[in-house]
Amino acid sequence: MEDILRPIYQERASQLNTLGVLMVQKKQKLSHITDSFDVILLVLIKEAEQPLFIKHYTYHDKKAAMHIITEAKLQEWLLLGTNRKIFEWLHEAKIIFDRNEYVAELKTELREFPFNGRKIKMGLEFAKLIRRYVDGKALFEGHQFLDAYNYVVHSLHHLARLAVLENGLHPELTVWNQVKQIEPEIFKLYEELVYSEETLEKRLELLFLASEFMIHSRTTIGTNHFLEILSRKEVWQFNEIMNEEELTPYSVDLAVLLEYMIEKHLVDVVNIETKGQGVFHRGYRLSKKLS
Repeated sequence: MEDILRPIYQERASQLNTLGVLMVQKKQKLSHITDSFDVILLVLIKEAEQPLFIKHYTYHDKKAAMHIITEAKLQEWLLLGTNRKIFEWLHEAKIIFDRNEYVAELKTELREFPFNGRKIKMGLEFAKLIRRYVDGKALFEGHQFLDAYNYVVHSLHHLARLAVLENGLHPELTVWNQVKQIEPEIFKLYEELVYSEETLEKRLELLFLASEFMIHSRTTIGTNHFLEILSRKEVWQFNEIMNEEELTPYSVDLAVLLEYMIEKHLVDVVNIETKGQGVFHRGYRLSKKLS
């Protein structure tokens, strides 16, 4: 199949906009890595109007997919974890073409996983964890147990990914296999939720108690990135936080995370006068206990 695809990737490699070309081949019949394709071609480019362009090919009984990805889209995936397969692809891929060692340096960076990159990813996972936990608990208190169960499963998944990141690793698609080795307590929580013979209400009740402790123990590492950005300015209004470039990835989880940090006395609320009597703008600043 590689011989058949050679003219295709050689054409891409000859273009100055191309940073690298990688090939991921299916290793076994039921391999999930290549999305049922025999080969995935990854073409990394500097820029394009369309950040992701995919083409499918077929040859006799074989099929291949070519993913043309801009550098900005790739970095977004690596930061936000919105395409988790990309980590496996980059890890498993054979480098076909590499301009100025771009791909080699990228793979080295992923392998070494610089602390700053981990810090941001831990912050994002923690924000998602808080959102799922808060929403799930509200549903539980409203006796919507099936919906609460769904939220708890997701919150445990974010807790698992956070634990993997904390240990200096990238969360993989098989995150529970990773967690079973490095954080068995979280894996046990997941097993108790899924396999316990207790009533659903009782299982959820126990899980919320246990999760609260585990969330509390990870609050420092989970909020470190956010609070570091907040410390750069005396007082922020919410819209300023929302539009701060380094905080925009927190997106829809931002308000819930901020309220959590206020509750935990990591962030103080500041009243800012308005023209209306008795009405104040709500400002936020790093807690005086931390500064």
